[in-house]
Formats: sequence, C-alpha cells, structure tokens
Amino acid sequence: MKTLQKIAIPVTLGVLGFMIFNSCSTGIPKGAVAVNNFDVKKYLGRWYEIARFDYRFEKNMDNVTAEYSENPDGTIRVDNKGYDYIKKEHKESIGEARFVKDKTEARLKVSFFKPIWAGYNVIDIDEDYQYALVAGSSLKYLWILSRTPSIPDSIKQRFIEKAKKIGYNTDELIWVKHN
Repeated sequence: MKTLQKIAIPVTLGVLGFMIFNSCSTGIPKGAVAVNNFDVKKYLGRWYEIARFDYRFEKNMDNVTAEYSENPDGTIRVDNKGYDYIKKEHKESIGEARFVKDKTEARLKVSFFKPIWAGYNVIDIDEDYQYALVAGSSLKYLWILSRTPSIPDSIKQRFIEKAKKIGYNTDELIWVKHN
C-alpha cells in the first residue's frame, strides 16, 4: 500500500500541475501579430463587445462591456460586465492584465482566477482606438470590440477578413446584442 501511495501522490501532483500549466496559455495564434507601437493610455476605458466566440464564461451574455483602467502598480484592471438573458441576472468579473513583453506590443496576459492566465492579443486597431480585434492564445478565442454599441460595416469586414486569414472560423461568431 505504501508503494502505491509513493507512486500515486507524485503522479496526481504531476497531472494537476500539467492541467494548470495547460490552462495558462498566454501565446498568440500562429499567423497573428500583435499591434506594435501600442498606446495603452489610449486603450484604457470602456469597450463594448460586438462579437465573440461562444465559450462558457460568457455563455448567454448580452450587453457585454469591458472597462480597462490602470492600477497603481502599472497593471491593468479589467472589469467585464454583462447580462445573462437565460438566468436574467447581471454578471461581473474583475481581473488583471499584464504585458507579456514590452508595453508597446499589444500582447497581454489576463487573469480572473490567479494563478491562471490567458492570452489577450490586440491584433488590429484603428488609429483612433475606437475599434479593436482581439485574439486569445488560440483559434478558440476572438473578440471584436468597439467604443460604441455598434461598429461600421467597413471595420467589421476588415476584422473578419483578417481573422479568416489567420484561420478563425468567423461563421461561428456570436453578435452581441446591446439594448
């Protein structure tokens, strides 16, 4: 029995560690490039989620916004809000974002459940910082953001085409309602 424990405990810890490591992917999809000469001060503020892929943390959510503000230590506070139209309740998640490398490259990692971090990569943004295309660490995560609850068709098409070239299946995007 003691021999089994000597084997089971390290194997269990190893598997658990591997699972945590795999959930902490802060990479960027192959073919995607983060925005350079990124100005975080211009990026701060409120963004409306225009489109996203369906995943469990935002399932059945409309009226989704993200508010970014600078923390005293230089990290970025992330305040995500939305309305679950099935459960008929408002939800809010507060997290933190940090730059992966240099603050002029729009590659960040974000955490809502430390020590688990996820990739947050701004891969396209207009010159006035009104519209942004954000990729996660894989082709499972993509967001289109706007400073207003709608987006011009020209920007929408630009972002969709860019996402398709990287390999995203944009037919699976959920277009978020704001009312």
